[in-house]
Amino acid sequence: MSASIISIDGHRLDQAPPIAIASERRRAALHALGCGLKQHGYAFTTVTPLTHSRVNARLANGWAHDLSGIFGWSRAFKPAVVNATLMDLMHEADVLNHDNGMLRSVLRASTLDGQLYLHSAYPTNAADAVFFGPDTYRFVRAMRASLAARSAPVKRAADIGCGAGPGAITIALAHPGASVFAADINPAALVLTDINARIAGVDNLTPVESNLLASVDGQFDLIVANPPYLIDREQRAYRHGGGDLGAGLSVAIVDEAIKRLAPGGTLMLYTGAAIVANADPFRQAAEPRLRAAGFHWTYDEIDPDVFGEELDEAPYAYADRIAAVWLCATRPDGGA
Repeated sequence: MSASIISIDGHRLDQAPPIAIASERRRAALHALGCGLKQHGYAFTTVTPLTHSRVNARLANGWAHDLSGIFGWSRAFKPAVVNATLMDLMHEADVLNHDNGMLRSVLRASTLDGQLYLHSAYPTNAADAVFFGPDTYRFVRAMRASLAARSAPVKRAADIGCGAGPGAITIALAHPGASVFAADINPAALVLTDINARIAGVDNLTPVESNLLASVDGQFDLIVANPPYLIDREQRAYRHGGGDLGAGLSVAIVDEAIKRLAPGGTLMLYTGAAIVANADPFRQAAEPRLRAAGFHWTYDEIDPDVFGEELDEAPYAYADRIAAVWLCATRPDGGA
């Protein structure tokens, strides 16, 4: 596999091929690159796009001077910044864009709970971008707390909309005897989930291209999800939740879980809820469904105010705020 050559504003640009069509050779190189970064003690916490933009706009941050600048802040860099071994791995993994001597990685790397996750570089403008950010950290930490409080065994689990795979990988590490399915409609997400699972040493995870759980049979002891929950004008899959205020996909996941959870099975859902006149329309849609199905649940605001800049957009003209919420819902052992 080799980079394709295109031209932007008259400048020659060698463009890395899409992640979604990664060959086994490229996957092996990406795995080696991720492991190489871990061996170098790489660590980076990914911030919101707005914070990322502000930090990168500082005069001193025009170029990357270390691995965090390259793989975290997605800055342009010169070859001398990277040691020869990592540079060779970047070439083998086809993750470099070249423009007149300037290099830039098409992937970022974030660390969470001792694991490293490859995902799309900033800015995530592409329709098939694989997102990772502050929501990911809140999602995984809330899920770990709920998993620790849950005593029932997990034999089959699914992560709906797995993205880079942090939810599915966290489950697979916590329950090595379980069969974990990482479902997404984005082929690039499935490739990166597969690679990130290899980096983590996970062997009980299966990536599957699926709209919700349509391509996976059977019931589950655990379903988790961190779906997109905003109204995105471009309707990018990683960001657009649908419905009037972005809750359409989250409601669909609740419906899917009600159908597919085994007795004693649990849904753990991290999402965003637009609050209008002190009311939460997502909660108002989810609770009657759970009640009718006989579920027990808890519902908590993890953060009362996220993505405040979205309130300037037309769909949120009457919203007071967007809250990050955690729904944990369980079908009783005697349920259908």
